[in-house]
Amino acid sequence: MLAAIMANQLQSRISALAASFVDSVLTAVKSSSLQELVSSSASSATSAPSRPARGAAARPTPAPIHASPSAAGGRLPRRSAEDIAKVLEIVVSLLGSRKNGLRAEQIRAELSLQAKELPRILKEGLSRKKIRAVGHKRATTYFAK
Repeated sequence: MLAAIMANQLQSRISALAASFVDSVLTAVKSSSLQELVSSSASSATSAPSRPARGAAARPTPAPIHASPSAAGGRLPRRSAEDIAKVLEIVVSLLGSRKNGLRAEQIRAELSLQAKELPRILKEGLSRKKIRAVGHKRATTYFAK
């Protein structure tokens, strides 16, 4: 019984403190101008730690056939159709020199590409019928047509 009374007192005290806090915050907001609110939110947003902009950090060893990607794990820079076509031609010539074909991992290693760069290039090559694929998933081997 005594514990229930103490719990009710604690709960009512916390409710009173919360209401007082909310009233104080609302009073402060109402008494400030819109300009102060906008400038304080803008300054807090710029002072907060954030991720570096895309492309701000370069890889230590950029590959010669593509633009250097942003920080490891970040998004790739946007590639134009010409960039993709240029790398596709390099992949086709590499596959043409290999009679037994190559898997995606081998192509990536040979050309020093990132793993996330290659699927778009291979898809484009398959759709343009410049390369053909045999197998499924990681066992897929690519050949030049």
